[in-house]
Amino acid sequence: MRDFVSERAKNIKPSGIRKFFDIASESKDVISLGVGEPDFITPWDIRDAGIQTIKKGYTQYTSNSGMTELRSEISVYLKERFNVNYSPENIVITVGASEAIDITLRSVVNDGDEVLIPDPSYVSYRPCVELSGGRAVAVPCDGADGFKLTREKLESVITDKTKAIIFPYPNNPTGGIMEKEYIEKIIPVILEHDLLIISDEIYAELTYGRRHCSIASFPELEGRVVLISGFSKAFAMTGWRIGYVCAPESIRKTLLKIHQYTAICAPIFSQYAALAGLKNGMNEDFATVSEMQSEYDRRRKFMYNSFIQMGLDCFEPKGAFYIFPCVKSTGMTGEEFAKALLQEKKLAVVPGDAFGDFGKYYIRCSYAYSMKNLIEATSRISDFVKELKK
Repeated sequence: MRDFVSERAKNIKPSGIRKFFDIASESKDVISLGVGEPDFITPWDIRDAGIQTIKKGYTQYTSNSGMTELRSEISVYLKERFNVNYSPENIVITVGASEAIDITLRSVVNDGDEVLIPDPSYVSYRPCVELSGGRAVAVPCDGADGFKLTREKLESVITDKTKAIIFPYPNNPTGGIMEKEYIEKIIPVILEHDLLIISDEIYAELTYGRRHCSIASFPELEGRVVLISGFSKAFAMTGWRIGYVCAPESIRKTLLKIHQYTAICAPIFSQYAALAGLKNGMNEDFATVSEMQSEYDRRRKFMYNSFIQMGLDCFEPKGAFYIFPCVKSTGMTGEEFAKALLQEKKLAVVPGDAFGDFGKYYIRCSYAYSMKNLIEATSRISDFVKELKK
């Protein structure tokens, strides 16, 4: 019998995040800092909206694009919060931001097109590019630059086949952000080479010290930015699987076709819950979202100081809820460090090369866990580092 599996799919590597998570889940007494999921429960107002939707019998399909009221509320939210202009007609509600990434890439990538991806970055970008027939090209980023994307780095990898760039800020796994002044420096390169920008802004509400600057807010880039976001991180709604994509009309029409044939629509109760989150969550009287952000900030400072005290080189994250310390000084790669740490100290972290080749000497630790777990986890890492130095 012949092999029926697609060669393209066969060549995709399994997620490095899930690999260590699965190992940890099968072992007793293991603390995991591996998964980027808020340890907070979805705020009650949001949960109640979903419950009431089901009680009222709202269990049907919505339009393929999603509920008009939710798309309108997202349009207002983006304008008021980040000075980004997308009409409700240019917004599609998706099954999480992950679906939005997938259908966007399938909408714009032709065979052989090159898509630039800052490295390290979220694990799904490269596979989605490759499954679309494109070629993922890494743009090396490092802690010395705050893991920012610079003009020089961009220009060093652009070819006549380059079509788009994924812009993943705030960044998973590094915690890096791109401030307004740094975005302005790369805009001429984007315009000169006529590039499309796919901006994944799922962590936009989780920045520390300054508000997120969206690349979609720059007028000169109008018509060439696809903005992807969702409710999983800021509203602790991971299991609700609700996201959205904002796109220029030609791209929106194309990705909507793919969405129609694959997902049909996002779950209706999740859409009503997301609507309640936007209506209440950004209200000054509704403190839950800001309280979560403040707690992440406290944990962020604790984790950063802990790694510095261990003697590990570490960039202080400016966004998201991850920290990305370098373990090269231990004489180990991130993969070696993570495996030994799990075996000897029962602590699971993710090797940095799960996020790209330039993460080889790093590990990613999520601080979306309780302070109790973080204190115990950093104690175990500290003991492990000390033993390595003996």
